[in-house]
Amino acid sequence: MFTGIIEAVGTITALTPKGADISVTVDSGKLDLSDVKLGDSIATNGVCLTVVELTGKGYVADLSLETLKRTAFTDYKSGQKVNLEKAMLPTTRFGGHMVSGHVDEVGEIIERNHTGRAIEFWVKAPDHLAKYISEKGSVSIDGISLTVNAIRGSEFKLTIVPHTAAETTMESFQAGRKVNLEVDVIARYLERLMLGEKAADKKSEVTMDLLAKTGFLG
Repeated sequence: MFTGIIEAVGTITALTPKGADISVTVDSGKLDLSDVKLGDSIATNGVCLTVVELTGKGYVADLSLETLKRTAFTDYKSGQKVNLEKAMLPTTRFGGHMVSGHVDEVGEIIERNHTGRAIEFWVKAPDHLAKYISEKGSVSIDGISLTVNAIRGSEFKLTIVPHTAAETTMESFQAGRKVNLEVDVIARYLERLMLGEKAADKKSEVTMDLLAKTGFLG
């Protein structure tokens, strides 16, 4: 589990095919790896990855086909900057929101505007995720815990203050960029919980679609 408060910006130095999967090598920059051991988790642009090797300058992790299917990693190349966060501890200050590191889908930056010293981004989410995104709710973009400030259909607005822009990769975001999107984990659990005993029914997904269409889920 993570908080979405980025600790460092790292750099992908290698993407190596491993059969149908790939492994990724990351230069972790200023991230303190002194307490990291093999098997630990590091959120890499919002994707929970397991450390399989420590290189001295960073770490190596494996990416499964499911991860490649769900995330923007298929577009990444050596030199890509990535947001890094180690898994939270029981004593961690909870400054963001609950981020699982299990990316739902890839979203897209469709607008970038400046307002005062802040940067405003509009992000397009896949239509089927729109029901999980609410105004003033939380969302994770490339592992960054952010607040949704406005909504128009499946598009939502983010306001990025100078500190967040400087400490993450968001300063470089432009329209057309693909981003890893994770909706609020509480919303996902609530949806499943609302099914009750019908959750075991193979038709439960159809049931939830019907509830959404009738407006029951907003």
